[in-house]
Amino acid sequence: MGDIVEPLGVSFKNPLPLLWQHNHQKPIGTVKFDKPTKDGITFEASLAAIDEPGALKDRVDEAWQSVKAGLVRAVSIGFRALEYSLLKEGGYRFTKSEVIELSLVTIPANADATITVIRSVDTALRAATGQHSADDLSRNKAAPSRETGSTSKQSRDGKGNILKKTIREQIEAFEATRVAKSARMDELMQKAADEGVTLDAEQTEEYDGLEVEVKSIDEHLVRLARLEKTQAKEAKAVDGGDAAKGSESRAGVVHAQAKKDLPKGTAFTRYAMALARSKGNLMQAAEVSKAWGDTPEVETVLRAAVSAGTTTDADWAKPLVEYQNMASEFVDLLRPQTIIGRIPGLRRVPFNIKIPRQTAGSAAQWVGEGKPKPVSELAFDQITLGPAKLAGIVVLTDELVRFSNPSAEALVRQDLINTIVQTMDKDFVDPAKAASAGVSPASITNGVTPIAASGTTADHARADIKKLFAAFLAANMSLAGAVFIMTETQALGLALLLNPLGQPEFPGLAVNGTSGGTLYGIPVILSENVPAYAGTGSPPTGAGSRIILVKASEILLADDGQVMLDASREASLEMDSAPTSPPTASTVLVSLWQHNMVGIRAERFINWAKRRAGVVQYINGAAYGG
Repeated sequence: MGDIVEPLGVSFKNPLPLLWQHNHQKPIGTVKFDKPTKDGITFEASLAAIDEPGALKDRVDEAWQSVKAGLVRAVSIGFRALEYSLLKEGGYRFTKSEVIELSLVTIPANADATITVIRSVDTALRAATGQHSADDLSRNKAAPSRETGSTSKQSRDGKGNILKKTIREQIEAFEATRVAKSARMDELMQKAADEGVTLDAEQTEEYDGLEVEVKSIDEHLVRLARLEKTQAKEAKAVDGGDAAKGSESRAGVVHAQAKKDLPKGTAFTRYAMALARSKGNLMQAAEVSKAWGDTPEVETVLRAAVSAGTTTDADWAKPLVEYQNMASEFVDLLRPQTIIGRIPGLRRVPFNIKIPRQTAGSAAQWVGEGKPKPVSELAFDQITLGPAKLAGIVVLTDELVRFSNPSAEALVRQDLINTIVQTMDKDFVDPAKAASAGVSPASITNGVTPIAASGTTADHARADIKKLFAAFLAANMSLAGAVFIMTETQALGLALLLNPLGQPEFPGLAVNGTSGGTLYGIPVILSENVPAYAGTGSPPTGAGSRIILVKASEILLADDGQVMLDASREASLEMDSAPTSPPTASTVLVSLWQHNMVGIRAERFINWAKRRAGVVQYINGAAYGG
């Protein structure tokens, strides 16, 4: 169907209902999912045993007979999307999802989702006692249930024995389990935040249980990491002349090899460097990448791009996965530095959608006996989120690219990050940033009437924050799920305010990098990209800044989640942060080829919008604490 569901991002709660042809009114049994792996999720499903005649027995019998006869040979999931992005070729990539049912289907959305083992419940017992029958796949009337499931591929040695999982495989399995459990915890808290309530008894029990399990997994992962590190130090390279070791290698015995720890984004940056140094020639870029022995995935990606792939080529998917990993690695490095990446609970939506919105409601009034009743109407409009592109170009000298070292790589990586971060953060919260049709969204504070700071003392701060809350609540906005956004300077000013006893006036504040603690129980996000005061009047002291209060769940965010990269030596650029559009006769262009320079272009598709007015309020000219 053109969509991708990432198996490691799937969460579920066993047992799940087993349905017939995705019909929620036609359950036929239950299903138990195994732990998600990067290759997929295996399962075991059981059909109910119904002896009483009726529609239910007929439905289950029909399903069982269809499976045995091979008429229905596949399964399909019913799921709820939690996080997703738009694919270039169309369709969606669901990075996080919650599976709520599995169905036996005639035509699956995923052609690989097939039933591979069909048996009556007593088949295993017969095999164990040496009894075999041609009717082993037929329905056993005395059997309490029937089972269908998919098999997982397991590594075996030359004698057919199943090999034990490597330490790395165990780590990946536990990490996948942790992702699923953490996603469920986030979902429980987000649901409570959206509804403005606390967790009920059942949810609290589930959340606390998940928290204990995640903590246990984290502790076990630490142990596995230590064990892996120890094995890596003790591992010896496989000697090609040693027949025994060669046999071990062919049999699937893993010999650990220590891998150098590299900064996040290194593989992605080296991909850019190799592409730039080779002038876009993918074959040469692959050769250049060999110089970096500790990032072999770069060469794999570049070589994979030389020849065309097909959907039947078993090696085609691996390079794509590796490229996605490198791009995601770069985004991971970018996101923690942004305001958007640190706000929990933003409502994620796909691009190119229209969301109906109610702008006015109906009216009612008291009516006397025999009097006519009033007639009113509702008003609606639409919120549209089309793709908006954020782009930047960094130009490097040929010498910097050719004679790269870790410092040069860090410079390229930081330039690419800063190009995107600065613009995205400022435009997200700058009240002066208005929407540009078809180009960029308005900031979340654009059009909001600010509250002017009344002074610099703690009393002034409390009075102004009270007005901020009042404006928020007047718009029928609950403070549940809200966050403050302010500069580190302003957070420090508030944190240093002391009462006559020498105690902090706002004890919840803690200036610690990107985290500001809490202010009146509301999380504080810090960023120096929050613009300074720019009003017509003068704030209490100097320039001042802004303190923004936003309800995260009321902000729609469409984010492709990918950074697209291109490089060129032959282009001519206008070396200006605000290039002329369209170019005129007076526009000065610089030839990269003539000046021995390389241009690297980074692009990201992202858009946002407020669901309704009033979800964002801010104080202007805040300079509390002096």
